[in-house]
Formats: sequence, structure tokens, C-alpha cells
Amino acid sequence: QVQLVESGGGLAQPGDSLRLSCAASGTTLDRYDVAWFRQVPGKQREGVACISSSDRRDRLLYSGDSVKGRGTISRDKARNTVNLEMNILKVEDTAVYYCAAECGGYACDSCTYWGQGIQVNVSA
Repeated sequence: QVQLVESGGGLAQPGDSLRLSCAASGTTLDRYDVAWFRQVPGKQREGVACISSSDRRDRLLYSGDSVKGRGTISRDKARNTVNLEMNILKVEDTAVYYCAAECGGYACDSCTYWGQGIQVNVSA
């Protein structure tokens, strides 16, 4: 059974940096395209970034406009994780962040496996 667990969320201040990790059990993440999404209550889920499977060279497949230039998605194969590093955090980055694997479609928006989500609050 594939399970994804996000970590690294919490409270941050504007201008801070934050690293979220998506750890997998029951599979090796490098087999899949993996994406990060975020959602604010009452709003649509937003794609943040997506990375291709390792057999396609871990290429960046998608980067959301709201985080371009501030967000980096990467793999740590030794830890079987996909990480999202966000810099120069803004209050509007406050959301629940989800990782997902075995993704396809435009902006990797169709995914099979999902984590439970982790809250990130950016506040002064």
C-alpha cells in the first residue's frame, strides 16, 4: 500500500524559507511524477510544482505562477522523498500543502496517490 506523508510545515514569517518533505512508504517515489499542491479553504486547489520520474531525469514539469522563482522541487532518492523548498515566503503562501504521486495530465493535476496534507501558516 502506497502512503505519502508530508512534513516540515508549521508557522513561518514573511521572508522566511521553508522546506516541505514528502516521504513515501510502500513504493519508491522515483518511479513517479510527483507534485505539490496547496489549498486554502474556500478556494480551488492550486498546483505548486511537479517533478518527473527519475527515468525521465527528474525534470521540472510544472511550476505554479504563484511560486515561480521562489519554489524548488527536488528529489532525495536516498530518503525516498520529494522536497519543496520555498523562499521569500508571503502571507498568501498560507495553505494546506499536499504531495501527490503518479501524476499526469496538464500541470500534473491528475494524481493517484495523495498525502494527508500539512498546514503552512505565514504570518508576521
